[in-house]
Amino acid sequence: MQPRKKIAATTLVTAVLGVGAVVATNPFVLVRAQFERQRMVAGLEADEVQIGDHRWAYAHADDAPPGAPVVVMLHGFTGSKENWYPVAERLRSQYRLLVPDLPGWGESERQPDADYGYAAQAQRVAQFIEQVARPIADEGIADKGASGTRGEVVLLGHSMGGGIAALVAAGHPQLVDRVGLLNASGVLFKDNQFGLDVLAGSNPFGVSDAATLKRYIDILFHREAAKPWIPWPASSGLIAFRREQAQFEQQVLEHIGRGPERFAPGEAAARIAQPALLLWGRQDQVIDPSAIDLFAQQMPQATKVLLDDAGHMSLVEQPDAAAAAVTMLIERGQPR
Repeated sequence: MQPRKKIAATTLVTAVLGVGAVVATNPFVLVRAQFERQRMVAGLEADEVQIGDHRWAYAHADDAPPGAPVVVMLHGFTGSKENWYPVAERLRSQYRLLVPDLPGWGESERQPDADYGYAAQAQRVAQFIEQVARPIADEGIADKGASGTRGEVVLLGHSMGGGIAALVAAGHPQLVDRVGLLNASGVLFKDNQFGLDVLAGSNPFGVSDAATLKRYIDILFHREAAKPWIPWPASSGLIAFRREQAQFEQQVLEHIGRGPERFAPGEAAARIAQPALLLWGRQDQVIDPSAIDLFAQQMPQATKVLLDDAGHMSLVEQPDAAAAAVTMLIERGQPR
C-alpha cells in the first residue's frame, strides 16, 4: 500500500473507531443525529437566542415570501421541537417558521429549581414572541412598504404547549394574532387511564426500560405505521436519557397535571378573542377528545377539526391534515 493510501486508511479507521467510542459511551448521540437529519429534511436551520435568564434553542425557516405570517410552534410534555418537523416541512414555503425547544426541554437551557409550569412558561413564550417573532413579522410588512401595519404572528401549541399557547394568547393579545391548540392540555376532560395515573401521582410517560419505552410510544400514537422505530443502540441511549429526566418530568407534572394551575389554560381560553383552531386526534389516549368541546365552549370562534385514525401525536400521525388545518386558520380565519 502506498504511503498516501496508508494515511487515508489509517485516518478512516481512526474516525470510525472514534465514532464507535462516542456511541458506546453515549448512544443518545444517535438520536441527536436523527433529529439533525429530520431538521435538514424539513428545510429548517438551527439557531439559539438568550432571552431573560434562559438560552433557547430553536429551528427556523425564512424562505417564505416577505410579509408572510410568522408561525411559532410549541411542543408538549416530554417532547421537543422535532415533534413539529413534519408539519413544518409542509408549511415552510408559505410561512416563516419558529420552532423552539421550550426552556427546560430539548436543547434549551434548564435551571435548577426554576418553575416550568404553565404560567411561568407562558411568560417566557411571550418574551420569545416579543423579542424574536414579532420583529420578524413586522419587518416583513415594512419590507412590503406597508408602513403602520403590523405583521401576523400565529401561535400553535401541542399538548402542554397548547395549554401554554392558550395562556399566551389570552394574556398577551397584542403579541398573538391567531392561535391553534392541538390535543391541548388544561381542561377537565373525560376520565381516561392516563389522567387517572397522573392524579394518582405517577408519570405515565416515564421510561426506564424497553417495556416502558414501548408503553410510552403506544400511548402517544394510534397508527402502527406512524410509531417511530428506534433500533439498538439508539433505544438504549433514549432509555438512559429518559431515566435522567424522571425527576424533572415529575416536577413539571406537579404543576401542569396535579397542581392548582392544571386547569388554567381552560379558564384562560374564555379570554381568547383571536381566530382560533382546535385540532384533536379522535383516538387520543392522553388528552381525551372530549377536551375539544370543553375548549370550544370557551372559544366559540374556534374552528374544530377532529382527525380520525390519529392519537395524541396528531401532528406526526396526520401531518398533511394538520398542516391543512393550520393553513385554513391563517388564510380563512377572520382577522380581528
